[in-house]
Amino acid sequence: MATRTTTTEADARLGVLNSLLSTPHRDLESLKTLHTSMIARDPLFYGHLAAWYFGRGDVRDHKELFVATLLTSTIDVHRDAGFALLLRLPAFQIARVVDFMKTSLKKTPRSTKTAVTTFLRRLEADDARFDRAAVRQKKALKHLYATFHIKPSARADAILFKETPPAGSLAAVVKAIAHATDPNVAASLIVEHRVPYPIAAGAVPAVTPAVLVAFIDVMTPAEVVNHLGALKERGALDVPEVKKLIDVQLKAAESDSRISAFKAKAAIAAVDLDEDTEEALARITDAQVKRKGRITRSTALLVDKSGSMTEAIEVGKRIASMISGVAEAPLHVFAFDTAAIPVTAKGPNLSDWEKAFALIRADGGTACGAPIDVLRKAGTVVDQIVMVTDEGDNTPPLFVDAYARYREELRVSPDVLIVRVGAASTVVTSGLAARGVAAQTFTFAGDYYALPNLLPLLTQPNRQELLTEILAVPLPTRPAEAAKA
Repeated sequence: MATRTTTTEADARLGVLNSLLSTPHRDLESLKTLHTSMIARDPLFYGHLAAWYFGRGDVRDHKELFVATLLTSTIDVHRDAGFALLLRLPAFQIARVVDFMKTSLKKTPRSTKTAVTTFLRRLEADDARFDRAAVRQKKALKHLYATFHIKPSARADAILFKETPPAGSLAAVVKAIAHATDPNVAASLIVEHRVPYPIAAGAVPAVTPAVLVAFIDVMTPAEVVNHLGALKERGALDVPEVKKLIDVQLKAAESDSRISAFKAKAAIAAVDLDEDTEEALARITDAQVKRKGRITRSTALLVDKSGSMTEAIEVGKRIASMISGVAEAPLHVFAFDTAAIPVTAKGPNLSDWEKAFALIRADGGTACGAPIDVLRKAGTVVDQIVMVTDEGDNTPPLFVDAYARYREELRVSPDVLIVRVGAASTVVTSGLAARGVAAQTFTFAGDYYALPNLLPLLTQPNRQELLTEILAVPLPTRPAEAAKA
C-alpha cells in the first residue's frame, strides 16, 4: 500500500525545498547545516531531492553537498546514490567534495575511495577525455590519486606526475604551443588539437588575430560568455573577423544548457560592450529562462516600490521576464507603494521589462494589499501570487486583510510566495500564518544566479505535484563494475 503524504508532511517537505532553492551559494561550510538538517529531518525525501536537483538545479555547491552528505549517510541506498552522483561530477568538484568530507564532515567512508577509483579508471580508459581533464584539472586529478593512494595508469602517471607526456597527447601539444615561435603555428595547433581556451590562453607566446580566431574556434558558447571580458582586453571585439565568430557563438549560447540563466546578464554588467553584443547577451538570458519550464497557472507579480526598495524593483523586473518568458497563463504585474500601478511590457524579454519598469522609482509608503484590492475589484482570478518586498507592510490596505477579502469574494485561495529583499521583516508571513495561510518565502541575498530557482516553485500546477515529481525521481545506483561484494 502506498504511503499517504499528509498535509503537515507536505508542508515540511516544501519548507525543505524552499530552504534549498533560496540559500545563496559559494560557501560550503554555511550550507552544511542546511543539508545535514534536511537529511536528518526527512531522509526519504532528501535522497529523491538530491537526484531531482542534479537534473533541475543550477548551483554546483548544492550538488557537491548532496554527494558529500549522501556518501556519509548511514543508509545504504543513500551511499549508493552518492556514489552514482559523484561519477557525474568533474574532477575539480570531486576534489572539493572529498576535501569537504575530510575537513568538515570528518568522514570519508570506504565507498568514497571506491567511487573515486571508479571515476579515475573510467577517465583513464578514454584517452581523449583523460587528456582534456588533465590539462584543465591537473591539480585536482593529482590530488585525488594522492589522497586515496590510487596508483595511476602508466599513461596517467607520465602526464600528471612525471611531466613526460607521450607524443600525441594533449599535454604534449600544449608544450609545443608554449615553445612555438610563430603565432600562426600556435594557432594551428590550438585548432587541430582542440586545446581548451583557458589552457591555450596561458600557453600561447603571443596573441595575434590568427590566435584570437583559434581561441574562438575551440571555445564553447558558455566559455565565450564567461570570458568576454578577457577577450575584449585582448582586442577580440575590435577585429571584425573575430567579432563575427563571437557573434555566432553568442547565438549558439541561447541553447547551451551549461549557461546559467543570468550569466549573460552578469557579463553585461561586468564588461563595457557595444550595443549589439549587449543585445545578444540579453537574448541569451531570455532564452535560458525559457528552458526552465512552463508556468500553467495564472500569476500576479507584486513589486514593492516603496522607499528603499530599489533592489526590489530590479529583482521584480527579472522575475517578470522569467515568468512571462515561460507563462502559458495570464501574468498580472503591479508595482506598489500605497497605491498599485499596473506594469505591462511589449514583449517577454528582460529588455522589454527593463523598459516597462524604466519610470518606476522607489518612493512612498507600503501598502502590500493595494494590488490585491485592484485584482479583487476587477474580478481577476489568479492561482498564485509572487510578491517582492521587505514585508514592511504598514499602511492600509494591509496584505492579510486584502487577501482575506479576495478569497471570500472570488472564492479562490491563491498560493503566496514572498521574495524577501533587504532587511526584511516577517509582518506579512506572520499575519498570513495567524489566519491559516502558509506562505512560501525566498530570501534574495544579492545572488541573481539563484533567481531561476524560483521557477520550479511556479511551474508546477500545484505544490503537491511538485513534491510528487521530486519523489518520482529514482535514486541512482552504483554502476555494475563497482557493485559491492
